[in-house]
Amino acid sequence: MKVAVGLSGGVDSCVAAMMLKERGHEVTGVTMTLGRDGEEESLAETRLAAHRLGVKLKVFDFAGEWRRGVTDYISRTYLDGRTPNPCVRCNEMVKMGLLPRAAFDMGCEFFATGHYARLVDGRLMRAVDRAKDQSYFLYRVDGDILKRTLFPLGGMTKDEVRERARSMGLEAADRRDSQDFCGGDALAMVQAEDREGDIVDVSGRVLGRHRGFWHYTVGKRKGLGIGGGTPYYVVGLDARRNEVVVGFRDAAARESFEIDSLVGRTEDFVGELSVKVRSAGEPRGPVVVSFLGDGAARVRCAEGMAGIAPGQSAVFYRGEEIVGGGIIRNGENGGSSGT
Repeated sequence: MKVAVGLSGGVDSCVAAMMLKERGHEVTGVTMTLGRDGEEESLAETRLAAHRLGVKLKVFDFAGEWRRGVTDYISRTYLDGRTPNPCVRCNEMVKMGLLPRAAFDMGCEFFATGHYARLVDGRLMRAVDRAKDQSYFLYRVDGDILKRTLFPLGGMTKDEVRERARSMGLEAADRRDSQDFCGGDALAMVQAEDREGDIVDVSGRVLGRHRGFWHYTVGKRKGLGIGGGTPYYVVGLDARRNEVVVGFRDAAARESFEIDSLVGRTEDFVGELSVKVRSAGEPRGPVVVSFLGDGAARVRCAEGMAGIAPGQSAVFYRGEEIVGGGIIRNGENGGSSGT
């Protein structure tokens, strides 16, 4: 079977490629350039890894698509007063979008990655290693691509992957993990000069100053620069007023919120569900999803949830399985919508 592996110089993709070779598959490495600074060094490491693995490497230039689909989206979302999800966007459009389609056009039957996730009977599932699980970032990947995707590492822990790399004699065995977001610092992509404004509490009282509301995200606690005492949390961003709104922990909790751009089958959003509104941590629940039409829904939480940030993804789970998700657009208690 012809399999293209999304390859980098890192331990995960190298082990995935070697495991597939050991299973007798015809493996080709594929990677991409995105027009980023320092990309030459990363590409050189990938070429060296392909040589050591004994696989051919095909490099695709997606710089234009990356700029239009990812970096412009990041800048626009921040400046709208929302919080982007760079890794979700990158996987949907480029890493698990353009790259596998290019591999299929080369005649490869399947595409494989070093992502920590699993597919069981065509259903996207959480990885065995909860600390490394990347299923949250993959919920928007096209279903036709997922059907032809392999996740060789989904049933392994990171320690097992490193040990497998050592047993294979791979130089990447003890290499430090790279950031999952392949573009680096998302804030650095905001195309705007700093613009000072007020930090206000939920009653509108001015507590301090900021250099641009896009430097803050809902749920942020540290680095607000507004003194000691009971800690404040960012509870909203007002792009029109150029204000950062803060409150105490209980003010940050939401009993419900709305999402749009919903993906997933309607019939799967029943029964006992849990949700993640950030990539880190465990899913919280139970929650109830009510459909509003036009790809929108309201999510009600059994207990209040903090950190409901417009622009971030809400991803829904039934046990181990991802059933779908959407983009947060507001919270019941007045969460920012960027207006």
